[in-house]
Amino acid sequence: MPAPDPEPAARRKPGRDRYLDVLRAVALLRVIVYHIFGWAWLTILFPSMGVMFALAGSLMARSLSRPAWEVIRGRIRRLLPPMWAFGAVVLPVMFYLGWKPVKEEGIWWFLRLTSYLFPIGAPPYPWQSGSQSGILEQSWAAQAAGPLWYIRAYLWFVIASPLLLWAFRRLPWATLLAPLALTAVIGTGLVRIPGETGLALTDFAVYGSCWVLGFAHHEGLFAKVPKYATVSVSALIMAFGLWWASGHLGPDGWDLNDIPMAQAAWSFGFCVILLQYSPSWQTLPGKLAGWDSLVTLANNRAVTIYLWHNLLIMLTVPIIDMVWDIPGIEAYEAQISAAYPVLMLLLVFPLLAAAIVSVGWLEDVAAKRSPRLWPNGTRKKPAAKTG
Repeated sequence: MPAPDPEPAARRKPGRDRYLDVLRAVALLRVIVYHIFGWAWLTILFPSMGVMFALAGSLMARSLSRPAWEVIRGRIRRLLPPMWAFGAVVLPVMFYLGWKPVKEEGIWWFLRLTSYLFPIGAPPYPWQSGSQSGILEQSWAAQAAGPLWYIRAYLWFVIASPLLLWAFRRLPWATLLAPLALTAVIGTGLVRIPGETGLALTDFAVYGSCWVLGFAHHEGLFAKVPKYATVSVSALIMAFGLWWASGHLGPDGWDLNDIPMAQAAWSFGFCVILLQYSPSWQTLPGKLAGWDSLVTLANNRAVTIYLWHNLLIMLTVPIIDMVWDIPGIEAYEAQISAAYPVLMLLLVFPLLAAAIVSVGWLEDVAAKRSPRLWPNGTRKKPAAKTG
């Protein structure tokens, strides 16, 4: 099949696509809410990781109009300093709380440690850290470092993008659907690949079609397919994903994160519909305009928010626990206990704001921009002259 005509993409207006910015901001918010409340149905309501990979794929395709090595180097450069800052905080705490990886795993552990410098593999962390009487629960390290799988998968996609885009322009439909086929092989247990290598390959397969969907969005493939056909096929794929999930429920029921084949199918169909109806806003329309500064801030600090949100969520617990020092508060124990998730949600945003101000400027330095403490798109008006 001939490659899709790039003209629809070329006709796009320059500048940021605010529709994609809104989707990324919603995806980040959904991730935070999911990690606080743990509601499995959120993975169906809005498959954030698939959406984030699709958006990143679209931006990557746009950037690859420049030399591939220059683009890959720029993407890696933007990713690494924020991750180094995260590791510089988290790793010393792990060691201070008793982690002895060399004693437990041997000298080869030092090779795994390099994943905090260049996350081509899974960064190591202890499953239990500290004591039961500590400020943070003993699983804090696993929860803080666990989301780093996304950074690893993103890096893999960035490195593979020149080859994937080359393949997409020659065999668009085969390249688009190949990751789903790969998921059917390694994500269903048909072929088992042990260890972190298997997990990394599964992540690459599950979200590969979403990444390539970003290529299709940029290259204008959707303009060549009637919307009714796109929606119909996507609905069938999504229905298949739910059907598969119904027969392979994980420990958390309908949580698609535990069901690779269902996650791949649902995320793919969901992202197809989102991108097929992409309005390509230059500015936020109507009532959405009131959220412009927050959407801008979330996009300018997406890496910082993603890296730190889980650790900060756990930090809300000892802060909330301080309420028990108030005399007579025990009479409201049931109400306060029930309100813990809501209190965590309310408290995590000020903590994220502090992280953005403290280390978010590293994203600017990594992108070779002047550091900004609060890049929400608003500029201070010059003071009026007097006299």
